[in-house]
Amino acid sequence: MQALLISKLSQRLLRALCVGLCGLSLAGASLAEVPNKAAKPAYAEEQTIMQTEQHDAEPGFGSLSSGKVHMDRHYLGAYNDTEGTVLLQRGGNTWRILRNGPIAMAMGTLLLVTPLVIFGFYLGFGPARTIDPPSGRRLQRFSRWQRMVHWATAYSFIALALTGLIITFGKKIIMPWLGHDAYSWVAIIGKYIHNFVGPLFIVCSVLLFITFVKNNFFRAWDWPWLKQLGGLVNHKHPDAGYFNAGEKIWFWGGVVLLGLVMSVSGLVLDFTNFGQTRYLLQIANYLHIGGASLYIFGAMGHIYLGTLGTPGAYEAMRHGTVDASWAKSHHRIWHDEVAGQTPPPPPARPATDARGRA
Repeated sequence: MQALLISKLSQRLLRALCVGLCGLSLAGASLAEVPNKAAKPAYAEEQTIMQTEQHDAEPGFGSLSSGKVHMDRHYLGAYNDTEGTVLLQRGGNTWRILRNGPIAMAMGTLLLVTPLVIFGFYLGFGPARTIDPPSGRRLQRFSRWQRMVHWATAYSFIALALTGLIITFGKKIIMPWLGHDAYSWVAIIGKYIHNFVGPLFIVCSVLLFITFVKNNFFRAWDWPWLKQLGGLVNHKHPDAGYFNAGEKIWFWGGVVLLGLVMSVSGLVLDFTNFGQTRYLLQIANYLHIGGASLYIFGAMGHIYLGTLGTPGAYEAMRHGTVDASWAKSHHRIWHDEVAGQTPPPPPARPATDARGRA
């Protein structure tokens, strides 16, 4: 009887102990709650910073000192110029929200809408046409060096575009169906390809600029070409030189301007051991994503006009030569300049029978 009583008392004490421990844990959680209910930071530590800074606001987005000074009772290490010991930067949450929110939305929308616009244009207006039938006479348009530089730049850009899209959207699009483990390898490989191919793309872009800049200065006949949109809508063929005005706009606006934005911002992000602050890296990331989005957008149009949009243009960059009729239709000024340098094809020999009679 005593043993049974002791057993029941022990069970009641054990239950009381469990209830007490649960109550203490809940009380501890409620006491640890940060009082600022309106705060929506990424991490609990950042809430602590928000509480300590509410009377001494940190400089805003437009200040170079944004995120560089904060009070954090859990902070470890001395804050130095290189920020090598900074565990948490207050402005990082702003960067994360902008990058994963409106910037990613605008970039994704642009990249999805652009192919649809190009496809609709192709269905509505069709490809550019050559006026005369093929002549059989070939004109040298691009040298082996020019083609090699072009394709090296193109391939390195494609590698950067694909890996950049994985880095930007992979966590939301690829990881849910591929799984965390498999996607981690895709992301790691993509990151290393992006980081190592980036400097190669810069070198190729510089060589591309040096190779083609002499033929990309605007001339008097480029304005009439622009007013007619290159004949893409009415299928007329305004005069053009070695490169038309559209190709020149892509060269200066895409290869040079956007290439410069991506190259500089990419180097800042790729080599972070030269004293860059987190704020500078965040601005560089904004510029890099924006420049890359516009570059991909322009590249889609460039690829379309170099293939389906202008039949015969791909042959020039693939084999180096074009038919004289194609050159006369699409680049008449250049055709007239080089036509006299290429001998006409030999006249066809009349057919003969077995005895050699015509």
